[in-house]
Amino acid sequence: MASRADCIVRARSVERSFPAFLVSQIRFKCMKTAQLPDGERVPVLGQGTWRMGENTRAHKDEVAALRLGIELGMTLIDTAEMYGEGGAEKVVADAIEDQRDRVFVVTKVYPHNASRTELPKACERSLKRLRIDAIDLYLLHWRERYTCLMETVGAFEKLRTTGKIKRWGVSNFDVDDMEELLSIDNGTNCAANQVLYNLENREIESGLLKWSENNKVPIMAYSPVGHGRGLLENATLKKIAKRHGATAAQIALAWVLRQPGVIAIPKASSEKHVRDNARLIHIKLAKDDLADLDREFPPPRSKKSLPML
Repeated sequence: MASRADCIVRARSVERSFPAFLVSQIRFKCMKTAQLPDGERVPVLGQGTWRMGENTRAHKDEVAALRLGIELGMTLIDTAEMYGEGGAEKVVADAIEDQRDRVFVVTKVYPHNASRTELPKACERSLKRLRIDAIDLYLLHWRERYTCLMETVGAFEKLRTTGKIKRWGVSNFDVDDMEELLSIDNGTNCAANQVLYNLENREIESGLLKWSENNKVPIMAYSPVGHGRGLLENATLKKIAKRHGATAAQIALAWVLRQPGVIAIPKASSEKHVRDNARLIHIKLAKDDLADLDREFPPPRSKKSLPML
């Protein structure tokens, strides 16, 4: 079997003369993947769309960035009805036009739309904005006190059996929430849990990460390079980036992806950032790198509650 480096060289050698879809297939084979509970494999590096779809003048650039990401093997795209109040889903629709079969689409539903009656309506609205027939992974965006998990799971399952969604999951769920979820009829069908995880936010390492591994519920890490520019200006991160001839963002992403089975969904609304993200597959952090990062960003020593953005 060819090495990942061989795959990358091969993709680069053909991308000028072969159709984009063939290059994408090679890139996907190069990209490390994670397995969902039903056996579906997705790239560990996807694309986020938070704050997309809010400015019509940026629409063309956002679509171009997502399309480039797909060509580079980042074929998992995460969005939500909340992002731009549906605007981000419309950006995704334009990005995946004529290549739906190559893309794994994740979107999320507001908790106030997660009831037996409202969830099907919200799903239909997302399907219409995305211009697709079925959502690959449909997530409950977060849990509110009035959210009845049994009712939400029942509604998800009905959408799955009718073919509107292929699988469902949750977001911002901590261990207690996940244990309650799995105790409900069909709760074990949960396909993923999307949570905040980066060097500055390591709270999932105090319990949820291990629980997810033991129960085979994949983690999707949002904001993997932090929120804003603060993390990327860190001197230690920059020092390690210099060692590898990389950017601080690439090192931050490589750190998240060091965990087996974790999927990262960074947002990149420019083609330059997309290319930078794709290049991190070259990076392998050494023990000294990880030790330096642990000193600068210590892991939790006791149980910490799960933050969310």
